[in-house]
Amino acid sequence: MFKDLHEDKGRQRILGFVLGLGFGVCLYAGGVTEYDVILGQLLLTDFTVVKVMLTAVVVGMVGVYAMKSRGMVELHPKPGSVGSTVVGGIIFGMGFAVLGYCPGTVAGAVGRGALDALAGGVTGILVGAGIFAAAYPALDETVLSKGVFRSMTIPDALRVNPWYVIIPVTVLIICLLAGMEYFGL
Repeated sequence: MFKDLHEDKGRQRILGFVLGLGFGVCLYAGGVTEYDVILGQLLLTDFTVVKVMLTAVVVGMVGVYAMKSRGMVELHPKPGSVGSTVVGGIIFGMGFAVLGYCPGTVAGAVGRGALDALAGGVTGILVGAGIFAAAYPALDETVLSKGVFRSMTIPDALRVNPWYVIIPVTVLIICLLAGMEYFGL
């Protein structure tokens, strides 16, 4: 079904733009492009961000594996390393701590007209990407390749049918979401 799309870069760009726009609208509608909502999550007074992200995890997990089981898509998990995870976490954490946005919410906040996201967020993303690109050769040789682990999904690691992981995780997330609502979180 997606073979034609896989070979058509123009349609891929249009679809990527439309899906990205849709995701941004969902972030906006969920309230997670608001600085106060993100701050509330960090202070554990507003759990909107967790609710939106858990919902996105369920929709993405079920959607991707439903398409995979029908042969519509192929997964291509990439290997990683402890070093690259730590470096990425530090960069992400610094940006999040300084500005209060992650890259996705920066884009959504820019879309709703937040000047702090435009001036600080977009600038930070571009400067950070430039610094990382410049430092990449040295980092790759010294840090990023430390603690390499092979590409693997959780079902692969457990050697089970993916749905044996997806169904209980989905049920757990739904219970967590229901519990948060029940307790007013």
